[in-house]
Amino acid sequence: MNDYGVTGATTGVEVLMQLPASTVWAGVTAIERYGEWSPECYYGAWLEPRTRFEARNRFANGFETYVTCEITAYDEPTRFGWDVYGGEEIPLANWTYELEDRGDATLVRQTFTHCAGDSGLRMGVVKYPDRAAEIIQGRLDELAANMRKTLAAMESAL
Repeated sequence: MNDYGVTGATTGVEVLMQLPASTVWAGVTAIERYGEWSPECYYGAWLEPRTRFEARNRFANGFETYVTCEITAYDEPTRFGWDVYGGEEIPLANWTYELEDRGDATLVRQTFTHCAGDSGLRMGVVKYPDRAAEIIQGRLDELAANMRKTLAAMESAL
């Protein structure tokens, strides 16, 4: 089946936060606080065992999702990541933070990669295959902008 380039679609940002790496690490791993910072994720809570968490997202069009996430990287204090599952056994996305200690500042690299699972993005390009490239790029641009907003809000709050 043609997925029109959704699987593997990736975006990311690189932001220098004026906080020490230990503080940034505490922020990026504070799943329960993402609702304070993210334009889309309004709820996050750790599940037992603490290798999983649940999240709820609300998108600009009003659509909401409830997802479960599995930690894929937890290398304190440099790398934190997770796969997102929307009810299937196949992840629909992977999110990763990489932190580079710069003394009083931390270089943060955040990436998003769409996996093979079902998602709103996939539904959109299947419905409008002639606009697939535009739809995918629009979503990747929106995600990158939201990453910057989340990191800026996190930096201000920590």
